[in-house]
Amino acid sequence: MNYSDIFTYMHTEIALIIAIVFGFLYDLIAGKRGRRHFHTVMCVLMVLFIAGTIYPYGEAGEIFGGMFVYNPVFNIVKSILAIGTLIVFLQSDNWLRREDTEFKRGEFYVLTLSTLLGMYFMISAGHFLMFFIGLELASVPMACLVAFDKYKNNSAEAGAKYILSALFSSGLMLFGISFFYGTAGTLYFDDMVARIDGSPLQIMAMVFFFAGLGFKLSLVPFHLWTADTYQGAPTAVTSYLSVISKGAAAFTLMAILIKVFAPMVRDWQLMLWIVIVLSITVANLFAIRQKNMKRFLAFSSISQAGYIMLAVISGTSFGMTSLIFYVLVYMVANLAAFGVIGVIEQNSGGKVGMDDYNGLYKTNPKLAVIMMLSLFSLAGIPPFAGFFSKFFIFASAFEEGFHILVFIALVNTVISLYYYLLVVKAMFITPNDSPIAAFKSDCSTRISLVLCLCGVLALGIVSSVFDCINMFSFGM
Repeated sequence: MNYSDIFTYMHTEIALIIAIVFGFLYDLIAGKRGRRHFHTVMCVLMVLFIAGTIYPYGEAGEIFGGMFVYNPVFNIVKSILAIGTLIVFLQSDNWLRREDTEFKRGEFYVLTLSTLLGMYFMISAGHFLMFFIGLELASVPMACLVAFDKYKNNSAEAGAKYILSALFSSGLMLFGISFFYGTAGTLYFDDMVARIDGSPLQIMAMVFFFAGLGFKLSLVPFHLWTADTYQGAPTAVTSYLSVISKGAAAFTLMAILIKVFAPMVRDWQLMLWIVIVLSITVANLFAIRQKNMKRFLAFSSISQAGYIMLAVISGTSFGMTSLIFYVLVYMVANLAAFGVIGVIEQNSGGKVGMDDYNGLYKTNPKLAVIMMLSLFSLAGIPPFAGFFSKFFIFASAFEEGFHILVFIALVNTVISLYYYLLVVKAMFITPNDSPIAAFKSDCSTRISLVLCLCGVLALGIVSSVFDCINMFSFGM
């Protein structure tokens, strides 16, 4: 290994560290006048970061004795997460201009980018120690973000629930990793494959490991923190937590299952089969009962995590491609929905109830249409991108013989369509004598919603996106 390898394989992480340091120093020395432009500076910085790192170059390789692994498909996933972070930054401007959050802008940007850096280390980890460090770097700053509005909307309570659940899940995961080390004598992914024999202790270790990532993914039965945390956290943080964190955890889980636990494929496929059915079914049934929009999307995200696991359970290159494409489509659709919720919350005095959306189309037709299209994509209605992403993950699982599981997922898709249409009905059909007053959203939010809407409409039609991901996934 030489220094050129470090700059080649870690160019994305190094660029992100530079962005974090720049944001920290800007907050420190810019002064009151300079902080007024903080949002613009950070968004431009993220655009430059994405432009400089989005295209994967160089062949796969590893550094630091195999602890850090580079692969072109990893670069694609990191770029998707960075684009989602940029959209979250765009949607957070109006919220960060409030009197009680204006002086904390620097903390928000630095903490958010720090969690993103942790996710990057998780994705590129070739050693369980590197993976665990990345997981903690992604989780601890996230707890601070969840509790960012500590004097409003139960944000402090949500932060406490999140950090306690994260600590417990991290402890379980570390316990499982210690079992692996005790039975295999190594923590390197490449070396463990030959030393895993499916003994009862290793099966227990795998269950503990899966429980830790199951928390990050909000899979049933590791989902109990999700609704309260989503409701109490600031909406911008909730959208980041529901998409970026979930996408990184899903890709990492699939990569580790394929790389490390290939000899135990039947064991983890059975475990995933049960978790998928529980996650999709339980989340859909509970989503029907929700009247708070953030709790509603919380259970929706649990259900979506179950669908993502359909790609994981296939354990194939096509499944990997389907997972990445699904995360991309889910990102633009979910961020669009949370963007609408956030801008309405900021301009209506904090209204987040589903009944508050009654008659929204009459006063804010553009926001109502964007919300409708994003929900249609989440439900998998053609011709929106969500239909194609669901089709690919269903196909990946069906090809591997999980016919009954795909049928159960299809039935649950009908249930999800029902509760997504409840919101559409409220906005377009249900009358309201005093609907949310008409207002004009800020420029940054409008840009973010346009980007998300373009993704919802175009990603399913432009097949070259899926083909590009597929090309790099087969080289993994």
